[in-house]
Amino acid sequence: MIRGITFLFLMLLLVQFQVMPVDASMALTNVFYTPTPPLVTGNQQHVIAKYYLGPSGATTFIPSHQLQMRTQLVNARWNIQVLLNGVNAAQQSASGSTAFVNGALLSYSPNNDVSLEVTIDGFVPRTQDGQIMILQVKEIDNSGSVVPGSEITVSQPVAGEPATTLQTSSPTPTPPPVHPSPTKSVGFPLTLGIGAIILVSIIMCRRSR
Repeated sequence: MIRGITFLFLMLLLVQFQVMPVDASMALTNVFYTPTPPLVTGNQQHVIAKYYLGPSGATTFIPSHQLQMRTQLVNARWNIQVLLNGVNAAQQSASGSTAFVNGALLSYSPNNDVSLEVTIDGFVPRTQDGQIMILQVKEIDNSGSVVPGSEITVSQPVAGEPATTLQTSSPTPTPPPVHPSPTKSVGFPLTLGIGAIILVSIIMCRRSR
């Protein structure tokens, strides 16, 4: 009788352990940057981060949990894609510094291959410590607390200010020097000379008469 009760108690513990929710096993697999780092203050940045959700317990993710995503890129626009066995299964978009993914979109039986592709477009802000947080992902439980060990953060250094294009001004062309025209001598007017000759001829003709 005692052995039977003990066996039944052990079986109940085993069943309870099997159905107990287990936190998701999430890993960052790749990150792509356009343009490539180092980042430059004020420039637009395009980032694609890929994650793998490994089977943990009865499902790939606890349906009642959620993922919280944050970025320090300014005016960020999000595109979040859930892939099931390599095929698009769900998609959602968001804007701002924070985005959330409902756990129901990530919860599948453990024999499935679930991955996550997160795309962010934003602008690189000014920073004091020389680097910014590109993407931080946390698993949030039912009480709103962060699941220990679930945080994955991607950061990048910021090189500095954007390169400014200097406007090169062409030198103002200097006009060629204007040389003064040589002064022409007035001389004796031709018409006046002809008139004087005619007048002299008339006077001499009158005298010869």
